[in-house]
This record gives sequence, structure tokens and C-alpha cells, in this order.
Amino acid sequence: MGKFVSGVKDFFEFCEEKEVKFVDLRFTDIKGAWHHLTYRSTAINEENLTNGMPFDGSSIDAWQPINKSDMILKPDVDTAFLDPFTADTTLILICDVYDIYKNELYAKCPRSIAKKTLAHAENIGIADAAYFGPENEFFIFDDVQIKDSINESFYRVESEEGEWNDATEYQDGYNTGHRPRTKGGYFPVQPTDSMVDLRAEMMQVLEEVGLEVILGHHEVAQAQGEIGIVFSDIITASDNVQKYKYVVKMIAHLNGKTATFMPKPLYGDNGNGMHVHQSLWKDGSNLFYKEGEYGNLSEMALDYTAGIFKHARAVAAFTNPSTNSYKRLIPGFEAPSILTYSSQNRSAACRIPYGAGEKATRIEMRFPDSTANPYLAFSVMMMAGLDGIKTGAGKDIVGPMDDDLFELTLDEIRDREIPQMPHTLRGSLEALIRDNEFLKPVFTKEFIDTYQHYKFETQVWPDESRPTAFEFKSTYSC
Repeated sequence: MGKFVSGVKDFFEFCEEKEVKFVDLRFTDIKGAWHHLTYRSTAINEENLTNGMPFDGSSIDAWQPINKSDMILKPDVDTAFLDPFTADTTLILICDVYDIYKNELYAKCPRSIAKKTLAHAENIGIADAAYFGPENEFFIFDDVQIKDSINESFYRVESEEGEWNDATEYQDGYNTGHRPRTKGGYFPVQPTDSMVDLRAEMMQVLEEVGLEVILGHHEVAQAQGEIGIVFSDIITASDNVQKYKYVVKMIAHLNGKTATFMPKPLYGDNGNGMHVHQSLWKDGSNLFYKEGEYGNLSEMALDYTAGIFKHARAVAAFTNPSTNSYKRLIPGFEAPSILTYSSQNRSAACRIPYGAGEKATRIEMRFPDSTANPYLAFSVMMMAGLDGIKTGAGKDIVGPMDDDLFELTLDEIRDREIPQMPHTLRGSLEALIRDNEFLKPVFTKEFIDTYQHYKFETQVWPDESRPTAFEFKSTYSC
């Protein structure tokens, strides 16, 4: 799998060969959502492909003011792929956003930030390639209902896999009784795993849009799944997350289901993570590899890991950017919030996966989740890691720790002075306000200010001001 188009000339030949009717321009906003504009293919020419197409930047959250709203979408023709879901043949192009007022890539465009991050690593002479392999988990539900009003709020998700349906009488069929149970989904065969065909369809369509698929399986929670894809460079890996989420949601939708990457939609069962494998390379060599060391990790790899841990509270503002993120990062649900590293141990925040030789050696950060904007999350981790290399942070890292860290009590964690992830989004954003110098070579002050204000206004304050069902249950009669 891989590219379908290489260069402008090849783009037009591909459009002609596939009889493309529409060209869909896609870009990513600050929170990670995909947006699009659709052009007739006859309106696309070499000039506007090269110079870009205009759009209104003031209509995108936390971007431009109304008096400076004109922006440019610059398509990356090498990202072209056919949309598998449109009735008419539509070619999708992923775009960067260009700032006409400063004549440069837009400082708030997440994809442009990822490009600047890689360029920064090259400019300081550390690496010329950065590889990322995200693992995005998801839930597939049969139905979701939400209400959020002044005097009433509730959510309800439904799945035939849910053990709460053991006594349900189904009008159009019988109750099979085959269910994975809470924390029991890893990974029984059919009929307990009800999503085999659905995942298979997702895997095939993901390959159609250019991703290299390895495997698919049921995850630990009820109604939870995961599809594994091959790692790539920081930009392509981020693009692939957007494509992955699009395909998973659409395949579920077209099959009368609904998919979500929300970190913690079920109380009492495991949540969705986005484990991120990472390595830096230069001149074709893996800088994270040193044979014979613990996990075959080099000193640079430890410095990089320690840099992420050193700035973890600020990093979390990007890798775990929703209030729901922190409902996943609690003890008891395989959520790695303890900031240490370990070989093959999934209870540590950083795991060194098993693998033989230079090509397979990497670190796996296990705390991020899929509410993260992938371009920003990968960039922030890389910037923190580069800062760790620059400052030699590995000398202060805690670990390795090969214990089952999920068995430690909070008192034991504190007594052993093991650092932890923040416990709330407010905590991570306040850390970002205090600790952001490591981002400054790439992230502008304006972007950091905009980001933290946006998250406070759209996540923290709305969440903190709403009563919950648990609060009624625990305080109503006081």
C-alpha cells in the first residue's frame, strides 16, 4: 500500500484514469476534526493546485478573526486517495493551511506544525526521520442517546455485547447470551465476538485508502475493537489516523452502528487509548537502538523518553485533551498513568515492545488517547523528547520498573516517588501555561495561548459547571 499519486502530472493522469468527478479538500482543525470543501474536478488546474484554494478561516474554531478571515488551502497531491463512501467518484486531497497575511504556513495549522517539528529535528542535527505508529482503539455501539439541558442530562449507549442485556427480550430475535463480559473481550471467537465481519470490512477499506493493515481484533472492553496498521513518518502517520477514524466511523454508520474513539464511554470497563510507538532515525540508522542495553534502548532513547516524562503534565494537554481523557487514566483499567519505562510491561507509561534487531527497537507511549489531534500529539511528544536529548534528561528517569504497576497503591506510588500523569484536564492545561518553553522552537506563543484558552472554554469550564448523576446520588440527601 502507499501513495496512489506522485506529483501534479501524475495527479491529473490519475483523475482521468479513474474518471474523477469531484476533488475533496480536507484539513484538520485545532481539536483534530476533519473539514472539507468539494470542487468539481473540472475546476481543478495546475495553478490552483500549486497556489492553493481560498476558504474562510474565521468559521473554524479558534482560528482567524472575521476581519482577517481569508486563508488558503494548499493540497498535498501525494496524499490523494479515492473516497470509498461517495456515490460519485471523489478524490480526497489532504491540505496544509497557508497564512496570506504572513506569507507562510499557518501557525495554527496542526499539519504544518508537524512539518515544522520534523524540520526542527533536522536543523538541530539530531534526526532526519521520525517514525510513529499509533494504535487507536474504538467502541462500536448499536445506539447512542444524549441529552444535556439546564435541568436534565443523561447518556445511554447500547450494544448487544453488553452484559446489561442478559435479560433483554428482543422483539426481532432471541437473546443468545454470548457476551464478552466486563474486561472479558480480549479476545474470544464468535459468537462472543460479534464484530468480526465489521472489522474485516474496515480492514479492507483501510487498505483501499492506502493504509497497510496488519491485524484486527476485539479489545478488552465490551463492544471494543482495534485494527493495527503499519507505522510511518510523523506526517503520514498523522494523516493515517484521520483516514483510520473516518473509515471506522463510516463503516459502522453504513452498517447501522455507531463508532466512537471516546476514551471512557463505559463506566467500570476499559477505555480507548492511542498507544504511540516512536523512534528517531538519521542516515538510515535507528538512533534508539543499542544492542545489549536494557530493551536494546540507546542513551538517546532514554533521554527522549525522559524528556516526555519531564514535561508529561504539559504534554498531556495535547495527548489527553478532553475531560473524558482523565476518566480513563485511573487505576484498575490498564490505563498507564505511572511515568516509568519497562520492557514488554504494559502497566508502565512507556513500554519497550519486544522485537529483534535495530529496525524493531522503539518506545511505546501508552497514555495518549484518540481525542488527541494526531499532528499536535505526535509533535508535542517529539518536541519534549528532543528537549530531553538536548538536556540529557535520561539521568533523572525513574526505572526501569518490571513490576505490575497496576498493583501498586497510591500510597506506594507516592512513597517510592514515582511521577504520575495529571489527574484532570485543568491540571494539564495549567502545567502547559507554566511549562511550554520546550515547544517554542516550533509552537508560537499565540498558538499555545489560543490552545489553552480554547480547551478551558470548550472542555474544562463547561464540564466543571455541570452537575452529574453521581453528584445527585452522593449529595442530594445531604
